[in-house]
Amino acid sequence: VHLVESGGGLVQPGGSLRLSCAASGFTFRSYAMSWHRQAPGKERELVARIGSGGATTDYADSVKGRFTISRDNAKNTVYLQMNNLKPEDTADYYCAKRGGPTYYHRVDFWGQGTQVSVSS
Repeated sequence: VHLVESGGGLVQPGGSLRLSCAASGFTFRSYAMSWHRQAPGKERELVARIGSGGATTDYADSVKGRFTISRDNAKNTVYLQMNNLKPEDTADYYCAKRGGPTYYHRVDFWGQGTQVSVSS
């Protein structure tokens, strides 16, 4: 299993970023995926998760209405579109594979992470 995140960077408050996670080494379309983040000094938290087919999604309250998770099973890629970014969104963002087709399955593999900084 291999998960490679990209798209992080420095953005001003109110700006947007799109994170991508390219997956390989497993049958991507058969597994739910999720995005998580970890801010300095804080525990890693779930940001969003998506079922294997892409029809079901779930979000942390702190990002609802601003972030959108999606996936392209033909490209083995999961995305996180982040709009109206706030300084409190600053964190390392991690892509994760879950252990089955629904997002209720536990995470069983993590990517290496990509850094997102929101600052003026």
